[in-house]
Amino acid sequence: MPTFSDLGRAAYCPRQLYYARRDDDRGPPPEAEARQTLAFRYDELRKADDATLADLPIECSPAAYRDALDGLSTRADWQQLCKPAARDYHVEGKDCHGLIHKLLAGDPPTPTVISPGRPPEQGVWEPQSVRAVAVANALAWERQREIPHALVEYPAVGIVREVELTCRRTAAYRRVLRTVQSMDGPPPRVDDSRCESCDYRSECGVKTRSLRSLLGF
Repeated sequence: MPTFSDLGRAAYCPRQLYYARRDDDRGPPPEAEARQTLAFRYDELRKADDATLADLPIECSPAAYRDALDGLSTRADWQQLCKPAARDYHVEGKDCHGLIHKLLAGDPPTPTVISPGRPPEQGVWEPQSVRAVAVANALAWERQREIPHALVEYPAVGIVREVELTCRRTAAYRRVLRTVQSMDGPPPRVDDSRCESCDYRSECGVKTRSLRSLLGF
C-alpha cells in the first residue's frame, strides 16, 4: 500500500518515486525537515526578533515573516494550527497510509500537510494537492465520515492554503494512485524543468533536474 509521500512524489514524477523506492530513500531531506518544524512554532516566531528569524530557514525577510504570521493569527483555526490535537498522526486508509503532519480538532477534524517550499500564486502545487486528498480520504476511511477539506501549510513563508476535495482534485488523486499501484518498473522519463534538482538525474538520463521543495514531505 503506498504512503502519502509516495503519492506526492509520484504526482511530481513517477520515475523519481521508482528510484526512491529502489534505494529505500523515501524520507524528506534534512533541509526540508528543518523548514517543516517551523509549523509548530508559529506563536513563538510571531514574536521573535530579526536576529532570531534570520537564523531560521525562512523564505522571506524577518519583517515579512512576522507580517505573514500576524495574518495567520486572524484565522479561526489559529490556535489549532499552533497547538494541534495530534502531530504526526498515523492513519491507515483504504488505499494508502502514512502520517498526517497535524490533525486539527473539530467536527469534522482537519488534516494538514506541511510543505517545505513556497506556494504558487494561488492554490497549492499538484503534489501537495494529491497528498492532501490522500490524507483526507484516509482519515475519512478511519473515522467513517466525510472529511471535506485539508490544509497545506508553507511554514517557511507563513502561508496556509485550504484544499477542498473537488471532483477535479479527487480525479487527479485517483490517477496518481493507479500509476503507483501499477508500477512494476521504471516509468517513462519526464525530461523537463521538474528534473532540475533530482538526485537521480545521472541514472535517469535527463538533461535537467527536479525541484524537491515541491514534494511536501
